[in-house]
Amino acid sequence: MQSKIIKISILALSLGMLGGCAAPAANNNGIAEAALAKATDAYNLATNAREMASEASYTAAQAQNTADAAMECCNQNSQKLDRMFEKAMMK
Repeated sequence: MQSKIIKISILALSLGMLGGCAAPAANNNGIAEAALAKATDAYNLATNAREMASEASYTAAQAQNTADAAMECCNQNSQKLDRMFEKAMMK
């Protein structure tokens, strides 16, 4: 008799555990899908940020080239002015 009660208890406990685990599995699938959607959004945002950073880097390089050219022109003008003043002082 005691053996039957133990077997029935184990069977009821097993069924209870199986029934309790079935519902959260469906919930876990929804959680996994939501996490995947968020990860996809994060990937897309990172890709967009990388593209924007690449464009910003290109623009910065162009600005640096323009600034370097302007500085070279300024240095040349300064040297020309210095030579002009030296020639004027020698006269």
